Amino acid sequence: MHSLLLFKVAVTVLGLFIAFAMVVGILFRALLGIQVFGLEELVLMAAMWLYMLGAALASRERTHLSADFFQAFSDNEALHNTMNLIATTLSLLLAVFFVRWSYSIFSWGFEKGQVTPVFSIPQYFSQASLLVASVLLLLYVLRDFVHDVSKLVGKAKAAAH
Repeated sequence: MHSLLLFKVAVTVLGLFIAFAMVVGILFRALLGIQVFGLEELVLMAAMWLYMLGAALASRERTHLSADFFQAFSDNEALHNTMNLIATTLSLLLAVFFVRWSYSIFSWGFEKGQVTPVFSIPQYFSQASLLVASVLLLLYVLRDFVHDVSKLVGKAKAAAH
């Protein structure tokens, strides 16, 4: 429960920061003719974390987009459960790939020591958002996989009796 509250607070704060920073940047540039240096790099970092935490939150709550078109064409619950398991298995494979890829990006950024031009924020700070999100996505997909397997096995056991 605490992690859910933390996710929601972080996503809300990041979203508000991005909106406020964009308005400030536009007002300063358009009305005052003043360029606010570094604002873009702060917005970019915040946006990376916002998108990645939002994706993890959607995965946690199972509110991400899905194409469950089998349910529209069939009332067969066994088919629905099987298709859910296949989709979750594919998601699990992709999540493992995503963790490996994001770790590679993060470790490369950490090794290179690149920083942003204005505030010298290490680039791996934004790259860490990919790694954190991918690990969270993997954990949530594992949860869904266990749920889908147990649902299918439970139905098979009930049908056998």
